Amino acid sequence: MDKKALYNLSYGVFMVGTKSGDRKNGCITNTCIQVTNDPLRVAAAVINANYTAELIKESGMFTLSMLDKTVSFDTIKHFGFQSGRDVDKLANLTLPEDDNGIPYMGWSACAMLSCKVVDSMDLGSHTLFIAEITDAKVLSDKAPLTYADYQNEVKPKPAKVDSEKKIVGWKCKICGYVYEGSELPKDYSCPICGHGPDDFEPVYA
Repeated sequence: MDKKALYNLSYGVFMVGTKSGDRKNGCITNTCIQVTNDPLRVAAAVINANYTAELIKESGMFTLSMLDKTVSFDTIKHFGFQSGRDVDKLANLTLPEDDNGIPYMGWSACAMLSCKVVDSMDLGSHTLFIAEITDAKVLSDKAPLTYADYQNEVKPKPAKVDSEKKIVGWKCKICGYVYEGSELPKDYSCPICGHGPDDFEPVYA
């Protein structure tokens, strides 16, 4: 199975922000759709291992920032390639907040939604949150970033493997899971976050 075929599904790319008590965090997701018009609701999937998912489950609230085509890989990396359990992602940033005090993107985003969870479903690697939209704002006239745009234009191409070093494993750059073995199967998916071979980097002895 060539999982790169999934890159052609028409997703957006989003920053999901949330707050529980005095704890705030945000992560990147590529899975969100409008599911109803009356009431106005969306469905968003967040990796269960993410700190953001934990906080959404506690608070029942989140913001959804729709990233635009000006977003840099550094921004994606900041919110998507490290855990809020290990680092305060918002420590050196001044982000706007909605009426509930939940942060959203103040740059490289064309719109935002404030969302209140009304239902959820554990899907294994992810939780699907069904949420009512309580507020919405247009932030810019820039075109939204699609998942295909991210894969083709924003995400760096995999680095060439140094053949002189011994590879003992492969580490997922998204969640940190390590696959033990010198060769990563071409159709492999991370058992934690579901990402494919392009999001793994070699671990050397």
